[in-house]
Amino acid sequence: MKLSIELASKSSAAWLETVMGDFDAFLQDHANCERKASAMAMSFVAKYPDRTEIIPELIDTAIEEMEHFQQVYEIMAQRGIQLPHQIGQDVYVKELVDNCRSDVEGRFMDRLLLASIIECRGAERFKLVYEALEPGELKTFYHNLWASEAKHGNIFVKMALIYFEERKVYDRLKELNDIETEVLKKQPLKPALH
Repeated sequence: MKLSIELASKSSAAWLETVMGDFDAFLQDHANCERKASAMAMSFVAKYPDRTEIIPELIDTAIEEMEHFQQVYEIMAQRGIQLPHQIGQDVYVKELVDNCRSDVEGRFMDRLLLASIIECRGAERFKLVYEALEPGELKTFYHNLWASEAKHGNIFVKMALIYFEERKVYDRLKELNDIETEVLKKQPLKPALH
């Protein structure tokens, strides 16, 4: 049984160049993404309180994402960067969620698998950022973050496998992975995680 996910596409060099060209804006977006990731994990707890097998790990994930938010905020504060007044809608995530099935069980599986794909995309991009940064605290932070986020992608697949047949999980994961590639291609270049 394979828990790791191979993304169907790679992020572009142009995306990395855009991020490195306005790193302060990237940090603001990164902070927002960490807040949203924490809220997303807790939304699973709120929507599926009967799925007791996964609640402890969802809570742990929400806490870890909030700790990442705290760490990004500390970096921003050191650099004199404020949090944005609003958390804008993440079009990338919205378009992915729009591809979820509407029946209760299908939607539950799809949301878990999309969480996995989104986390894996974030990990891939954090690795690119880490590799592009000059040696120092920021590079170390993104190296550690990449390692942490990489495991988040796996836990959501593991959760899906508790409730659904392995073949169905991996067939749907492939479909959603291909959809993610198409959604990602449509996103404009901006100094943001997605």
